[in-house]
Amino acid sequence: MNTNFYPLDREKIHNIKDTLKELIQQVTNDASLPPDQKVKLLGNLQKLSAPLQSDRWIFRLVVAFLGMAVLLTIIGGFYLSIKTAATIPEGLIALGSAAVGALAGLLAPSPMTR
Repeated sequence: MNTNFYPLDREKIHNIKDTLKELIQQVTNDASLPPDQKVKLLGNLQKLSAPLQSDRWIFRLVVAFLGMAVLLTIIGGFYLSIKTAATIPEGLIALGSAAVGALAGLLAPSPMTR
């Protein structure tokens, strides 16, 4: 039975990083490329090596899903408290609190950018 659920295992990811490093080195050492083309190629290769820092859609999706979790928790809590006279489950409160904390951590300015 195959327990590997990830399409890329650590070995392949390591090989991709090594390949990107080799490509960056080849572009840097290639004397036949004009300097402006080298800059463009190196910029694109560096974006590929760190997609979480350069891809804004990943950040937007994470914020959207966390925001939806907060809103659904609030709406679900109100619904449960109105329809049933019972208290709001602690798990629901914990889920909402964790989502709010994650949003605060993502949206707060980094101290390194000052």
